[in-house]
Amino acid sequence: MEYRRLGRSGLKVSEIAYGNWLTHGSQVEEDAARACVAAALDEGVTTFDTADVYALTRAEQVLGKALGGVRRESIEICTKVFWPTGPGPNDRGLSRKHIIESANASLRRLGTDYIDLYQAHRYDHETPLVETLRAFDDLVRQGKVLYIGVSEWRPEQIAAALRIADRMGLDRIVSNQPQYNVIWRVIEAEVVPLCEREGVGQLAWSPLAQGALTGKYLPGAGPPAGSRATDEHGSGFITHFLADDVLRKVQQLKPVAEQAGLTPAQLAVAWTLQNPAVSAAIVGASRPEQIRETVKASGVRLDPAVLRRIDDILVDHMVTDPAFIPASSTHSTPAARARLAEGERGVGSASQPDLPKAEFAQ
Repeated sequence: MEYRRLGRSGLKVSEIAYGNWLTHGSQVEEDAARACVAAALDEGVTTFDTADVYALTRAEQVLGKALGGVRRESIEICTKVFWPTGPGPNDRGLSRKHIIESANASLRRLGTDYIDLYQAHRYDHETPLVETLRAFDDLVRQGKVLYIGVSEWRPEQIAAALRIADRMGLDRIVSNQPQYNVIWRVIEAEVVPLCEREGVGQLAWSPLAQGALTGKYLPGAGPPAGSRATDEHGSGFITHFLADDVLRKVQQLKPVAEQAGLTPAQLAVAWTLQNPAVSAAIVGASRPEQIRETVKASGVRLDPAVLRRIDDILVDHMVTDPAFIPASSTHSTPAARARLAEGERGVGSASQPDLPKAEFAQ
């Protein structure tokens, strides 16, 4: 396992991070989840990513138990806040109330005194950005959180948060967690250049396109039993990767992987890690052997000719438009930009519209 700095912070993370969305407390029984975490630790994984909303808080509980007995200083625990974790109107979002209450609840579930990286799971258009950043900064000053980050924020939102932090002397964002893989490349045009200038690292989720890039999904065939595509929560994310024409192209990546001495899964994760803006690739597992296979992508350097072949095969299916960053279509209007500016000044903003059901997950 190799390790990278998280952006320009002093924190080092394992190139392969273990994530438990859709697995712990949901798709995988607790004993199997513990076995997967143990395998990850054996392979040198030190970075573990979860969120309060995963499996309606159960994922944090399972991860906390699985990491019980591990020397706390030897691992990095990352979790997130934003999505609903209860029925009340203040049980969601990035208000001071929800952030502080959710952080304390996550600490209890994870069985730890501090969170290494606490992330805003989405941007909250209902809460002034100043309020959100002050709440995160308070948690850092209290020692409950060491670093703060965001997930799936648009470049103008990240830039606004950085300006506020610099202006007010608040703790800065050190990471962004976007979906990123050989097909889904929407962060490359705008998010990555901004983050590289500002020292914000990328914790890339779904480097395997929810498993579609492993090659196990075949064109014209139904999804394998127990796969991500059969999970009621995860199927909404993988659907757009399962079109037959996309799956046919994925099958063409198999000989490319073989010539590089890799499995298709290792090739996909290694591709994500070729981007120097990426601090870690987050992978999940339902069986220990899956994580043991995936971690072998750490340290792999792909030949430029291999990268060109991948691009040539997928050229007609790569998604690169920044407008596909979640919820961007309704938040990129002049009115939305005005609300963002108001949020920078600490003024209230308009309500955020409901998001598609699949948006509720990762």
